[in-house]
Amino acid sequence: MPRETLTKEQVLRAAVEVLDAEGVAGLNVRRLGAQLGVASTAMYYYVKNKDELVTLAADLVWHEIELPDAATTDWQSAATVLAHEVHEMIGRHFWLLAAMSTHVIYGPGKARFDECGLAVFEGAGFAGRDADHAAATLLMYVIGAAQGAAAERAWEARVRRDGGDPGARQPDALVYATEIAAQFPRLSARVNSSAPVETLPGSSGFEFGLRTVLDGLRARLAATQEK
Repeated sequence: MPRETLTKEQVLRAAVEVLDAEGVAGLNVRRLGAQLGVASTAMYYYVKNKDELVTLAADLVWHEIELPDAATTDWQSAATVLAHEVHEMIGRHFWLLAAMSTHVIYGPGKARFDECGLAVFEGAGFAGRDADHAAATLLMYVIGAAQGAAAERAWEARVRRDGGDPGARQPDALVYATEIAAQFPRLSARVNSSAPVETLPGSSGFEFGLRTVLDGLRARLAATQEK
């Protein structure tokens, strides 16, 4: 694809595709050039370096979030929508958490999400910095809840980059984890349980934590309003 026919958005979307497959460590201008069918040097026409590429690609995926209407939706329902949207987005882009730990991810995509979050919690009655803290608390919960699945996909991407088969290596990892857990009675009971491990946004574990966070915020809001 000639450079003249490319747009910056096409470059960033191609970068997201590479990141989704190989993670941050697998992204470089040569790999991206191959993805687009152009010389790697052409990438520097659109971005200064890999760091900028990761930062812009990371902000781009925040645009995928469908925002609730804070003016017409009750705050707990709106907060629930935001939590699910972020969790699902991270599920599609496991590398985002790694990028957020090494890059300052901010741009129009993240800003529109933050603006909506503040509108939701200010509409609920949280004032000043309390609205900031409430929005941050919700986001930190979702990021924490998504960490396990994201880490597993990052591990799989690393194995593939090294030429290995994640499916072949997984049994060894499970055997090791099972052996360790067997030394602790509560962990052993859960490993031996037939109940499935739930990691999706609709799972009971995620919902339990989300309800707990919202219940705590609602109680804090009520206590503040009583003063």
